Amino acid sequence: MGRRSRGTLAALAAVSLYCLPSPPLLAQQAKHALGIDEFVMLKVIAEPQISPDGQLVAYTIGTPSLTDDRVVTKIWLAQVSSGDTWQATSGGGSDRAPRWSPDGKTLAFISTRDGAPQIWQLPIRGGEPLRVTSFPSGILDFQWSPDGKSLFFMSDLKWPDTSEVDRRTEKYPVNARIWTSLFYRHWNDWRAGRRQHLFRLLLKDGQITDITPADRDVPSLALIGRGLAVSPVGTEIAVVLNPDSSIATSTNNDIFVMGPDGTGRQPITTSPANDHSPAYSPDSRYIAYLATAIPGYGDDRQQVMLYERATGRRIPLTATWDQSVTAMAWLPDAKGLLAVVEEQGEQNFYRIDVPTGKRIRVIGDGWNSSLQVAAKGDLIAFLHESANHPAEVYVAAGDGRQARPLTKLHDEAVKALDIGTLDPYKFAGALGDSVSGWLMKPPGFDESKKYPMVYLIHGGPHSAWRDEWHPRWNYAVFAARGYLVAAINFHGSTGYGQSFSNSIVRHWGDYPYEDLMKGLDFLLTLPFVDKNRLAAAGASYGGYMVYWLAGHTDRFKTLVAHDGIFNPLSFAGTTDELWGPIYEFGGSQLSPTARAVMEKWSPANYVANWTTPMLIVHSESDFRVDLSEGLQAFTALRLRGVRGKFLEFSDEDHWVLQPRARRLWWDTVLDWLDEYLGGAPPAASPASRKP
Repeated sequence: MGRRSRGTLAALAAVSLYCLPSPPLLAQQAKHALGIDEFVMLKVIAEPQISPDGQLVAYTIGTPSLTDDRVVTKIWLAQVSSGDTWQATSGGGSDRAPRWSPDGKTLAFISTRDGAPQIWQLPIRGGEPLRVTSFPSGILDFQWSPDGKSLFFMSDLKWPDTSEVDRRTEKYPVNARIWTSLFYRHWNDWRAGRRQHLFRLLLKDGQITDITPADRDVPSLALIGRGLAVSPVGTEIAVVLNPDSSIATSTNNDIFVMGPDGTGRQPITTSPANDHSPAYSPDSRYIAYLATAIPGYGDDRQQVMLYERATGRRIPLTATWDQSVTAMAWLPDAKGLLAVVEEQGEQNFYRIDVPTGKRIRVIGDGWNSSLQVAAKGDLIAFLHESANHPAEVYVAAGDGRQARPLTKLHDEAVKALDIGTLDPYKFAGALGDSVSGWLMKPPGFDESKKYPMVYLIHGGPHSAWRDEWHPRWNYAVFAARGYLVAAINFHGSTGYGQSFSNSIVRHWGDYPYEDLMKGLDFLLTLPFVDKNRLAAAGASYGGYMVYWLAGHTDRFKTLVAHDGIFNPLSFAGTTDELWGPIYEFGGSQLSPTARAVMEKWSPANYVANWTTPMLIVHSESDFRVDLSEGLQAFTALRLRGVRGKFLEFSDEDHWVLQPRARRLWWDTVLDWLDEYLGGAPPAASPASRKP
């Protein structure tokens, strides 16, 4: 899994893209392009967990069903030495969150087999699963205590017990909400009148205690990776919570330590920025955590910090590293950590020595995630995927050597597919900076022909196009219709240094737009790109940029905007995490200066220039970018007399996740593109049908 070379100059990139050999003709004939149904029905692997003895890895497989319109997950086991795999749970409902007991004799998990999600236990050496909890509001997540005698779990509670609506409608119940504070909803979840709390369950007698009984979500709901850690001897726990009075405008997560019964709670971090993901060192000396430096900035660089428990000293471990650490895990000898880091469209693992901070990459290429370290430190397990292959469970030695797939769930399906490589390229973008992109060619690519191109624009805006098997904006599914698929990591993208990511702040409409136009200029120098058949598509900030493109260029035959921001002023008043627009635009919509920035970069102010046909997609339960943004854009489009279509999902959110909705999304989007670009469903694919 060594690093492959990347082009560094535009000329070299053009040559490398043009000269890449096509697959042999016979190989192409033996394969087919990826169709919609085939893609939607692919199973999904997740949540690898290594057993305490390092011999087994538990993981989940999600199986989509169009008939039932859901994804059913079950827990599987894989033997590390042989690679043998078998299904460990069965029956009704879904099973997820496998967690090994400290002695390795039991695998606990969350199951909906009896209705609400509850914790169950499965004896590994044989026997039927036993239900552990019957908690009325269900279980969100959980963790074992080190001695195996108790469980810590999270659940939502009604808060307070009796609401104002209850008091006013006692005899005549009404489905209504009343709230008096912000952060009343989050993502797709109404939070008014609900709080997430942390509970301790004693397995001996079943006693359950709410150990965070306060008007606060514990752990915090936003901007955290891991919200709970238990000390190696079980005498202390660390949790993440936001102590500020207005959490909708604050990124001030802090780490608090307390006894396992909730007593003696005190903060170990006091920075007004975001501190989260605590992890006790195996020798109990340190608590490592991730920390940002800028208050109110949810996308600031995350560095690894060490809190020395005996002295209270805080030690920055990655202060000089201009990359953001997204997750980490201690090595058993407490002499180092493995850190997960996004870099230039890939996600890699690094070993970081403690306390020197010396680092070395141990796993690279593609997209690597869900890192787990075995108790002895001689084995790691993780998920590995790429643009050409869905995720599989991989294992490697503790130093990253001898990495190999432990599961091969998708191998047969992938062997039958004609999927092009994802080729990197670079060009000079805004501010003269080097900007990176990806290009995937369609099945059966012939370099002597010209092809239409779909130009993908990522959301975030602090995100990136990556070498991954994307569950929604999948390069291969677009390419299967006969399209070149191009994606630019413009200014604001992650994985290219923090200054590059920061550059989009208060510059939503200029630097990224310039990058996209210069990137398009570069791509049009390639002889196989048809300049007359171009489309652009994006979601969230990408949808914003689609609306911005509509008012600033006529280079595209058609546009697709998913959950896009049409009017930053109205977005700032309806979104859930208010710190986002406050930081990006320099204040809330109440600030004249910030309003001026929002107006400057508002696509709504340029609808007089709209002439390009557009498909708009939005969902009712999208609380990040409210449905009204899409409605405003569609109204403007049709009042302008420009052809448009609106696809609305009543029970989806910012993401489109259910199998039938995903199928409809792809079918509608691709048919719209086909109408303008001349693509067609792949004839040899199982999905070559019209409903």
